[in-house]
Amino acid sequence: MAQSHKFQDLEETGDVLVSFIKSSQPEKLIQVNEEHQALFDKLNKRLVTPILKDMSQVEEAVGQRLMDMEEEKNLMEEELQILEDQLRKSSAKSQMTDSELQFLQRELESLRIDEDELEVLRSEVDEDTTEVIPSAVYVSQLYHVITRIKWEYDTPPNVLKGVHYGPDLATPINLDTCSLSPCEVSDQLWSFVSTEW
Repeated sequence: MAQSHKFQDLEETGDVLVSFIKSSQPEKLIQVNEEHQALFDKLNKRLVTPILKDMSQVEEAVGQRLMDMEEEKNLMEEELQILEDQLRKSSAKSQMTDSELQFLQRELESLRIDEDELEVLRSEVDEDTTEVIPSAVYVSQLYHVITRIKWEYDTPPNVLKGVHYGPDLATPINLDTCSLSPCEVSDQLWSFVSTEW
């Protein structure tokens, strides 16, 4: 509403100006010109100056916002660079882990193959021992029945120790195989065996 009064004042001033021009009165023309200039200055102060101030403030706010956004963009670029570096390191670490995993899988497969081979060998040994040990036990029992000698097995390897159970008496046996020849050891052991059947 205030602006409509201003425009009315401006319109009235323009009408007065036109009427003065037609009357050709230079003093009044100068006066109208001065009034018109004063009105223009007044309107300029009331309308244009606040608009320019507002525009200046908006430009300043936009400039500040632009600087803040630029700074935020720079920070985001730095964070992005850090994340890319971490991604590269993680990828390299992942590749190392993958290669280590593949190596360990190959080692595991090799161990499984070795385990299968050991199982085959174990079964072969079990077959052999089921055949050999009973026959060795049988032979050992047969020697005991024939010779009547009971051996002690917790002696050093070069010592033969045991007991011969004869018909009347038990005789200890203690022979050092290092000091005697195999023939002498055999002869002494056979001397315990009775030839009477």
